[in-house]
Amino acid sequence: GPGNYKIPSALDIPRDLRVSLMEPEQPNALKTIFSSKGIGEPPLFLGASVFFALRDAVMAARKNNDAKSPLHMECPATAEVLRMACEDDIVELTRIPHEQRQGVPFAVRI
Repeated sequence: GPGNYKIPSALDIPRDLRVSLMEPEQPNALKTIFSSKGIGEPPLFLGASVFFALRDAVMAARKNNDAKSPLHMECPATAEVLRMACEDDIVELTRIPHEQRQGVPFAVRI
């Protein structure tokens, strides 16, 4: 199952790799490898599930802190992004009022 999935590395690629597409005679008569369906789905979606679990945790923290602004989270969900998204009393202490901001910020998000 997906728990035993080993992520392939560059060393797992054969030196001579030849690929051909199958053209089935009937749409329902596909000859697949061991009846596999969507081989890439488990590792791809399991990684996305972590992001959505973190988002749900942040939304619960925001609800406890009565945050009113809309939540906008981007990947990667670093510790800093998660902490700032919670919008609690400590995060509010770090905010600089707009009228006190000067020059260019010391960090720019890309």
